[in-house]
Amino acid sequence: MPRKNWAFFVVYVFVGLSTFVSTLALPGLRENRWLTFAPVRDLVLAAVSPPVEISVLYSTEKDAWLKEVVARFQAEGHTLDGRPIKIKLKSLGSREIYLGVLNGTEKPDLISPAGSLQISILQDLSVNQFGHPVVNLADTAVCRSVLRTPLVLVAWRERADVLWGANPSSAMWTRLHDALVDPKGWDSYGHPDWGYIKFGHTNPLKSNSGFMAILLMTYDYFGKTSGLTSKDVLDPGFQKWFSEIEGTISNFGESTGIYMHDMVAYGPSQYDIVAVYESAAIEQADNAVGRYGELRVYYPPATVMSDHPFCVLNADWVTPDKQRAAQMFMDYLTSTPVQQLALLKYGFRPVDPSLALDQPGSPFNRYASIGLSTTVPPEVAVPPGGVLNTLLDFWARAIGK
Repeated sequence: MPRKNWAFFVVYVFVGLSTFVSTLALPGLRENRWLTFAPVRDLVLAAVSPPVEISVLYSTEKDAWLKEVVARFQAEGHTLDGRPIKIKLKSLGSREIYLGVLNGTEKPDLISPAGSLQISILQDLSVNQFGHPVVNLADTAVCRSVLRTPLVLVAWRERADVLWGANPSSAMWTRLHDALVDPKGWDSYGHPDWGYIKFGHTNPLKSNSGFMAILLMTYDYFGKTSGLTSKDVLDPGFQKWFSEIEGTISNFGESTGIYMHDMVAYGPSQYDIVAVYESAAIEQADNAVGRYGELRVYYPPATVMSDHPFCVLNADWVTPDKQRAAQMFMDYLTSTPVQQLALLKYGFRPVDPSLALDQPGSPFNRYASIGLSTTVPPEVAVPPGGVLNTLLDFWARAIGK
C-alpha cells in the first residue's frame, strides 16, 4: 500500500475506533444487550475508563503479609463499576505516617500504622491542623482493624524463673523495675556471673512496639487500665520511676523484628528480656531452639494490641470512588481466606471471629510449650491523642537517644 494511502487508512481506523468507544461510554452503555455479559462489559469498561488507584501508606510490621495479599487482590482483577482497582503501596514508620499526613509531605488515600495509638494522635492533631479530623477511629465504615498482635515480654526462661518465678504475677513490671535499678544486678538473685539485668524495647518515637511498652508501664504504675491523663504523665513520682527503668536501656532499636532477631542471635549477652510483638516472637521461635536455653513468651498483667487499623482519610484528594474502592480493599483484607493466611503463615491474630486460634497448623498450637496463649490479659484503653503526645514528649525530653 502506498505511504499516502496507508496514512489515510490509519486515520480512518483511529476515527472509527474513537467513535465506537465514545458510543460505548454514553449513559446507555449498560443497556446494550451484548454488554449484559459481565466479562465483556467489564473488559469494555476497563478499556474506556482509567483504573481507580488507591495509595496506601502502611507500617513495615505487616510488610510480607500485605504484599502477598495485594498481589492476590490485583491478580483476581477486582473492579469498581468496571474500573480496575490498583493498589499502590508505600511503607513508613507508624509515627512517620501520621507526621507525613499532618505536615503535607504525604497524601495517601488509605493509611495503616501499626496501631490505633497513632490514629488517636492523628485524629486529635489534625483538628488543629486542618480544622477537622482526617481520621475517625469510631467510624468502622472507613477505619477498621485488620490484624491483631499483643505486646509480650520475651525472656530466656532460666533468667525469668529467677526474676519472676514460674508464674509471673501482677507485679511483673514492678519486679522488673526493682531488678533493673539494683546496682548488684543478677548478683542479688544469686547469679553474679550473669552481670547486669538487660532489658530492652524499641524507640517509642520510631517504633510502635516501644510506644506500646511505655504506655503499659505508665498504666501499670498508676494501677489502672483506662482513664490515663496528661496529669498522670506529669506526676513527679511516676517520672522518676519511669526514668529509672528507661535509663538502664542502652540501645533503643528502630525495628521490632530486628530487636527480636538480635535477642535470638546474641542471647543473654545482649538481652535477658525484651518487649516485642507476639507475632515477632512467633517468627523467631524456631530460630531460638537450642541456642541459649529456652526462650519463653510472657504476657504482662494488662496488654495493648497492635491492631493495624486501615483508615480512609477525610481529605479533599480522596474522591468518592477512591473511598469506595478503599472500602472494598478493606473488606478483602478482612475476608476469611486472607485472615487465615495472616494467622497460619505470619502469626497474627485474625479479626475474623470465625477463625479459631487453635486450629490445625496454627502457631498457637505449635508454640504453646513456650508460653504462647490463645487468651490474652485485659487490654488497656487507648488514651486520647493529647495524652499520648504528652507521654511521647516526656520520653523525648527525659530519655530520647
